[in-house]
Amino acid sequence: MKKIIIVDGGPRKNMNTAKLLQRFAEGAKSVGNDIEVKTVRLYDLDYKGCMSCMACKLKGKASNICRFKDALTPVLEEIAQADGLVLGSPIYFGEVTGQMRAFLERLSFPWLSYNDYSLTAPKRMPVLLIETMNGIPERNNSNHFGTMEWCITTALGEPQRIVAYNTTQVAKYDNYELGSFSEEAKHAWRDAHWEEDLQKAFEAGRQMASH
Repeated sequence: MKKIIIVDGGPRKNMNTAKLLQRFAEGAKSVGNDIEVKTVRLYDLDYKGCMSCMACKLKGKASNICRFKDALTPVLEEIAQADGLVLGSPIYFGEVTGQMRAFLERLSFPWLSYNDYSLTAPKRMPVLLIETMNGIPERNNSNHFGTMEWCITTALGEPQRIVAYNTTQVAKYDNYELGSFSEEAKHAWRDAHWEEDLQKAFEAGRQMASH
């Protein structure tokens, strides 16, 4: 049985990031019955970022899985044994959400050795990064997954990436103070690109589950 963990770092359960992750899961499950896909919603969990407790660095007890105990502990333990990892987040102010950043601190810091600055995860695995953002490709100020992306690449392997640009934020723009945006233009972009983005997520699921 192959197990893929999806980590949803978005706050809204039925919006852009969640829908792309759902399509990935559908693609992975379409490969066969021997594929288990589990989705974890970070906004549903009570946890913190790295506490700098240094328990993962204790001599004789060093661990490449975070030792601080809270709601994130079983998630990190499952990822350590998984066969694939998907990280999804909307981009706010050019960065992933605070919840995703806190999760990545807890995931990555135990990988880092302060003896030689190497990065070693419990096992290497394919990784997909999914980002959704309000910006368009020509004006993309995203820092993507930032420094944590380097940690992921070094410890797990080079990730694939799907970016959905110019996503719709609300159903009716007239109900909000969003005068910088044209609802007509937003929906025109969505009509032209959203199904393609969903298909990319589906195919990425099939690909990860097949390897």
